[in-house]
Amino acid sequence: MEQKFGTNSIDLQVLRDFCEREGKSVCYQKGEQMEREGNPSQWFGFVTEGCFKYVTQGISDNKEHITWFSFEGEFAGDYPACLDGKPSMTTIEAMLPTRVLMVSGEQLMGLFRQNMEMMALRGIIGEHLLSQARARYLDFHRTTPRERYDLLLRRCPGIVEHLPLNAIASFLNITPKTISIIRRDITFNSMVRKEKPLPK
Repeated sequence: MEQKFGTNSIDLQVLRDFCEREGKSVCYQKGEQMEREGNPSQWFGFVTEGCFKYVTQGISDNKEHITWFSFEGEFAGDYPACLDGKPSMTTIEAMLPTRVLMVSGEQLMGLFRQNMEMMALRGIIGEHLLSQARARYLDFHRTTPRERYDLLLRRCPGIVEHLPLNAIASFLNITPKTISIIRRDITFNSMVRKEKPLPK
């Protein structure tokens, strides 16, 4: 899958190097969990293959709601909860066979404590995640379902080929029926453009 979703504006190479150097390679089969909502968060890692979904249970409907994805080439974990073992706010589950270079939250804290530069990285990561979460929150208020779908395709062009319709719908907070309508409209408009004669 072409990885576009987690394009970062900050340089996290030092974090990737740390996971590659100190982490253990762990493989998850589809449906296996890296973290479970409500349990102490323990792990952080760099995804080398596959994809994780971040899931929370609805309070009233008890349905699964997908809040985020971590694709190949991205980091996975409930940060910053993993740093001190606080309860995980979401379940992190493999959506297909997934491999991750995993370190413990304790190991990660050890990295941050090495010097002031590493401690500053801790804050930068937190600010970056807050910025991402804020942008996603604002998108729910300022974009239509079609616009949210288009934004997702721009961030990760291959997502529709690898994830089921209901997972994408949950992430966008729309119904699978709405996505079907959007896709039908996209296909129809594409066909109209192809059939439209070129101007002389």
